[in-house]
Amino acid sequence: MKFIHTSDWHLGKTLEGNSRLREQEMFLNDFVTVVEENNIDMVIIAGDIYDTSNPPAAAEKLFYKTVCKLSDNGRRCVVVISGNHDNPERLSAITPLAEEMGILVFGYPLSKTNVVKYSGFEITEALEGCTKLNFNGEKVTLLTLPYPSEKRLNEVIKGDTEREKQVSYSQKVGDIFRKLEENFEEDSVNIAVSHLFVVGGESTDSERPIELGGSLLVQKNDLPQNSQYTALGHLHKPQKASERLNAYYSGSPLQYSKSERIYAKGAKIVEVHPGAEPIIEDIYFKNYKPIEVFKCKGIEEALNICEENKEKDIWSYFEITTEEVISQNDIKAMKSLLNDIIEIKPIINSNYEYEHIDMREKTMKELFIEYYKFRNKVEPKGELLDLFLHIVEEEGDE
Repeated sequence: MKFIHTSDWHLGKTLEGNSRLREQEMFLNDFVTVVEENNIDMVIIAGDIYDTSNPPAAAEKLFYKTVCKLSDNGRRCVVVISGNHDNPERLSAITPLAEEMGILVFGYPLSKTNVVKYSGFEITEALEGCTKLNFNGEKVTLLTLPYPSEKRLNEVIKGDTEREKQVSYSQKVGDIFRKLEENFEEDSVNIAVSHLFVVGGESTDSERPIELGGSLLVQKNDLPQNSQYTALGHLHKPQKASERLNAYYSGSPLQYSKSERIYAKGAKIVEVHPGAEPIIEDIYFKNYKPIEVFKCKGIEEALNICEENKEKDIWSYFEITTEEVISQNDIKAMKSLLNDIIEIKPIINSNYEYEHIDMREKTMKELFIEYYKFRNKVEPKGELLDLFLHIVEEEGDE
């Protein structure tokens, strides 16, 4: 059987307040095409469907529309688990309708589906954390562990309370996987899906941390040891989570921060049969609206870059080395030439030396100038100083 592994769609995510829904819709349209052209039997979405627990309506509508297309009325299996950004209850709210179309949504650890027969596959057994399927005679055992927060883990683990307090987060996750792996069969395709931060994983600055001081990191030996392929979500950079195990992060489909612009985005198509090594193929998505960082020596160079790139559809960040603060007129000029400038960051090149200031001997104007020099290494421009003094005058002695 053949499946595709994707994760971290983060529908509804913004870039410094700028919507990414247009890019996300383009990606999802292309993703549906990729799935159809490659005759995929099962789509696995390994968490962080949305960017927040309360996603905008447009993001939810986009998700529903996409998974309905992917399932094709039960011809294809679609597996969705919750990530640390998702609200499990809200994500699972569509379960009654979704299950009719072969869309299986797992919100909490050890949640389960129902035994159903669809046009393209059949659920033969529905256990807590384990779903057994049949695709035209080929058996599949699927283990699912949606994002296991400490609270959710403690709710599903039963036994000696004192021992549970002494067992680490990683061990608890490992205990669940080891128990679930008892359901694996020799004549079945055995795979697992989860949303975790595995030790050694390479993160980016757009991910919301799910660990505090390393307490929620999962050791490699606590991952499924007998899974033919383990599909992971959370880290946005595509990477292998273990050299020994076939455990992979597919990564996010779009660049969600500056640090993500240096590598390609994609998903993994996996063909696997019982007892055999999986055949893993990387596929890559278009960069619908690239993130660019321009490092300029002065405002003139920055304006020239804006002129040169004004026809491009990009998100841009500027770092401008300058001897003085960039004026509002220069900023307006840049933004009039180039759309979607996210940040203009001045890097002041100055040898200004600070001196001790006795506040009792300075006027408000002098204090402001000295403070501005201290923060920005240059004197404030006249228009800024006038504005400050005007505000001070309006406030009076207060």
